[in-house]
Amino acid sequence: MRLGTILYPDFEMLDVYGPLEMFGSLGDDLRITTVAEQEGPIRAYSGPATLAEWSFENAPDLDLILVPGGIGTLPELDNQAMIAFLQSRCPTTQITMSVCSGSALLARAGLLDGLSATSNKMFFDLAKNQSDAVDWITTARWVDAGQYVTSSGVSAGTDMALAIIERLFGAARADRVARYTEYQWHREAEDDPFHQQLNQAELPN
Repeated sequence: MRLGTILYPDFEMLDVYGPLEMFGSLGDDLRITTVAEQEGPIRAYSGPATLAEWSFENAPDLDLILVPGGIGTLPELDNQAMIAFLQSRCPTTQITMSVCSGSALLARAGLLDGLSATSNKMFFDLAKNQSDAVDWITTARWVDAGQYVTSSGVSAGTDMALAIIERLFGAARADRVARYTEYQWHREAEDDPFHQQLNQAELPN
């Protein structure tokens, strides 16, 4: 299986690397790659750059897609190349995942219409305002709607990733990954300790 992580300028680092640490622990059972509008280094909001191995034009077939969030989501909502890529590729995946405001991009592309979804709680309306055809769940660590799985803010993506591993490879394998990474897995999707921060936007700096 191949997992494609979608990168864009000012993405949130933990949205990408939290889930990828979990998926990377699967070894040869899952190949991880990175995709952006153009190949090359893509700088995260925190500063460090990550290499996009493929462009939207030449990206290989993807079984899984991961769409992170972050401050960079805002300009990407109006990036037709991004929206067109998601519209083209996500429907053919086994599972498309989003972390944080990544669900706003999926909603903007019309991919979540008729489904349940969630997003970063402090900036929840950013996602909600992209489509009124989505059943937006305000109290959820992540929401599994089958082909599309969306998670709450930043660290919630790591919990979601383990849930996806459990679905694809079984509970025992997911437990081994959590132990190997010494990660305290929040296993209940409905257990959302941050839902009371709904739309109380606040940056740490």
